[in-house]
Amino acid sequence: MGSFDFYVELGFKHISDFAGYDHMLFLVALCAIYRIQQWKSILVLVTAFTIGHSVTLVLSSLDILTIPSHIIEFLIPVTIFLTAFNNVIGSNPTAAGAKMNKNYAMALFFGFIHGMGFSNYF
Repeated sequence: MGSFDFYVELGFKHISDFAGYDHMLFLVALCAIYRIQQWKSILVLVTAFTIGHSVTLVLSSLDILTIPSHIIEFLIPVTIFLTAFNNVIGSNPTAAGAKMNKNYAMALFFGFIHGMGFSNYF
C-alpha cells in the first residue's frame, strides 16, 4: 500500500469513527438546513471542510503551523455551536447565494480548526 492510499484510508477511518463525533456533529450542523435535492450544495460544503482539514493537516505535519492542542480542543465545539447558531439566526431564503458563500467560507475555515485537532492525534 502506498503512502497516498494509507492516508486516504486513515482519513476515512477518522471521519467515520464514532469516537470522532465532532466531525459528524459539525457536518450535520452545517448541512442540516439543506434538503436532499440540494445535494450539490452539500457536496460543496463537505468538500470545503475536507480541503480545510487537509491543508491544515499538511501544514502541521510539516511543522509549518503549530497551535497548542488545548486551544484547538476548545475551538472545535465552538465551531459546532457557531455553525448551528448561524443556521438558526441566518435563515433568510431570499439570500440563498450569499448564505451558501458564507457557509462555504465557514466550512473551509472551520475545517482548518478540525484539521489541527486531527494533526494533534496524528
